[in-house]
This record gives sequence, structure tokens and C-alpha cells, in this order.
Amino acid sequence: MFIGHWAPAIAVAARRPAPAIGTLFIAAQLVDWAFFALLLTGTEHMRFSPGISAMNPMDLYHMPYTHSLLGSLIFAAGFAGLLLAVTRDRAAALLGGAVVLSHWFLDLLVHVPDLTLAGSPPKLGLGLWNHPAIEMPMELGLTFGALWLYARARRPSMLRVGGLAAVLLALQAINWFGPVEPEVTAGTSLLAFFAFGLATAAAWWMGNSAKAI
Repeated sequence: MFIGHWAPAIAVAARRPAPAIGTLFIAAQLVDWAFFALLLTGTEHMRFSPGISAMNPMDLYHMPYTHSLLGSLIFAAGFAGLLLAVTRDRAAALLGGAVVLSHWFLDLLVHVPDLTLAGSPPKLGLGLWNHPAIEMPMELGLTFGALWLYARARRPSMLRVGGLAAVLLALQAINWFGPVEPEVTAGTSLLAFFAFGLATAAAWWMGNSAKAI
């Protein structure tokens, strides 16, 4: 799951009393922002292992803090607490936290078993990355279905909707069809940060043209 993680952010942003869509884009990928930061420090680990699944060559063999259910709950609670402190809006804070937590459950659908409940085995994952005919339309359907709902509810500039859609499609195409890196380097994390930041900036740009709710 890549751009599909932003589907809950887009859908939630369509309704009151949601935080801004740019904020929700950060929430949706918060645990991956953290994972790639911890990858840089050697706290969590991955390697490229082509063939580990049909669609994704990443062997995510050690990520107990970011991709355990317990870790995701802690990230969600922390994000919700930060939103509450900034906005004083309990409902918006809860929605932001829920978007953070959605990441783990969407990963559960597609990952081969590499997720945990609290950082140690058993490892979980339903493995839809091994079934591209299911995973690919599901991911696109979730993402662009949510974008349609947002556009219908918030009436943003359609040019900006198209811009966000183009960015998301390009990122997903690179994720699915781009070359596989031979090894994990600092550039692996920097590339991830660039992709997350680009999508978030495009969402923020689109959200600035939406009508208030």
C-alpha cells in the first residue's frame, strides 16, 4: 500500500470537523515518515529482496516501533494530542489520530507477514502484494474514490484536483514499475521523504482552493 494510505486522509478531509487535508496527509503516512527516519539511524531495518512478494521487493524484517499495532496506537495518540493542543478541537484531534492508525490496518491487507501486534512475533499480513489483480485496482479505487468524494463535498479547483491526482498516479507508477534499488542506503529514506513531501504539498495546494465547511 502506498498512495492508498492517503485515501482515509482525503475522505476524512471532506467532512466537518476534520483538520486540513495537508495535516491529514502527514497523519496518513506518519508511521512511514518515522520508519524511514529510524532506518537512517539503524533503529529499524529493511533490505531489498526481489521476489519476497510479487509486487514489492522490500523485506521489512525489523520495524517493531513503527509497524506494530501498539506502536501505531502510540503514534496515533501522540498526533491526536498534538492536534488537540494546537486546535482545541477534540473531534478533529480524534479524526487525525484515526487517520494515523488507519495506516497499520491498510498495511495488514497488503503486506506479507511482517507486521506485529507489539513488536515481536507472530508476524501478520494478508499478503495482497502477491495478488496484483486485486491489490492494484483496490489501491487506485480507494484513493481516487476518496478524491471524488472530497471534490464533490469541498468543491476545490478542478485544476488542483487534477494536479494532486497526477502526482499520486506518478508516485504510484514509480512505486510499482520503477527500478529496484540494489541495497538500502541513506538515499532510500531521502527518496521516501521526497515522495511523501511532494504528495503532501500537492494536497495542501488543492486544499487551499476548497470551500470552507
